[in-house]
Amino acid sequence: MTAVTANADTPVLLDLPPLDAARFARIEDKVAALMRTRCDVVTTQGEALLPLEACIRSAVRPGSTALNIITGPYGETFGGWLRSCGAEVVTISAPFTGAVTAEQVADALREHPEIDFVSLVHAEAATGNTNPVAEIGAVVREHGALLMLDAVASVGAEPLLTDEWGVDLCVIGGQKALAGPAGVSVVSVSARAWERIAANEQAPRRSYLSLLDWKERWVDAGRTALPHAPAQLEMLALEQAVDRIEAEGLETVIVRHRAAAAAVRAGVAVLGGPVPYVIRDEHAAPAATTLRTPAGVDAREVVSAALAADGAVPVQAAAGALAAEMIRVNHYGRAADRAVVLASLAALAAGMRALGVAVDDEAAAAAAGAAWDEAVAAA
Repeated sequence: MTAVTANADTPVLLDLPPLDAARFARIEDKVAALMRTRCDVVTTQGEALLPLEACIRSAVRPGSTALNIITGPYGETFGGWLRSCGAEVVTISAPFTGAVTAEQVADALREHPEIDFVSLVHAEAATGNTNPVAEIGAVVREHGALLMLDAVASVGAEPLLTDEWGVDLCVIGGQKALAGPAGVSVVSVSARAWERIAANEQAPRRSYLSLLDWKERWVDAGRTALPHAPAQLEMLALEQAVDRIEAEGLETVIVRHRAAAAAVRAGVAVLGGPVPYVIRDEHAAPAATTLRTPAGVDAREVVSAALAADGAVPVQAAAGALAAEMIRVNHYGRAADRAVVLASLAALAAGMRALGVAVDDEAAAAAAGAAWDEAVAAA
């Protein structure tokens, strides 16, 4: 048998010592601390859509009524899952230019007292907005419904206080602000949520979507024996990502993301051409900034020209119906960096100029740098 070796630029990924149950549990504990939860956590071996669907199919029973809050594409996906579980779905749809309010949620709960499940996305990287989870969580808790939160794009980019906010099912992934892997994801499950799931005869069992399987075979068994072979590389990468966050300091990482968002918005304000899609600063997600192109300017063409100028910048066109008008500037993870933000603005300026739009890239760079410095100084 020929030994597998790596060159100087490639890490050795094969022939690692086994990932045992104790190490797996320690990684879960680190993630739970990052999420600010003392509830049980379940690590699922897949991208975060897996536990999000598992939460809905586990906790929502036929004949129940769910409130689904839509501020982007993921909320729309949740609505489909809720209906397929046999739930009556009440929908709050906020414009993608802003956030939903706690008052809107309270009004819906008063109008539909039978609501027993609420699904919410914390931050929508696809549309660049973020929702006031603390205020919404208080309203939902007073009503008595379960709250499921998609925190994939927010964890590490902005505060996430799972237990304090009363989140019953909180899902995170490592691939955005944590700058980690996409192949594993984590859900925290409150005691109330476990009770609801256990009482739901339609909850998945003996299934890849089953949270109950993990509870019975892993959590309740003392986390001493893994129920199946773990996704070892992804788990180790997740641990390294969380360790790197801890070494830098979570608050420092959050400040980087805030500074990146502030810098992009300030730079675009004087660049000329695109404008922020999310109108109010307090509704803007720290993980990504979305921009609306001027009338008659195709966002896809701007992005193509921008990437031709600098193919390394994290700039992309939106998907679906917004593809022609929305540009997305990602600044999560390692891209929450002053140099990356300035390079992204420079590439956007080059892209706009290539399409005949007059821009002032020097003013944009100066405004972005000043906004970055101000955000860091204010922390």
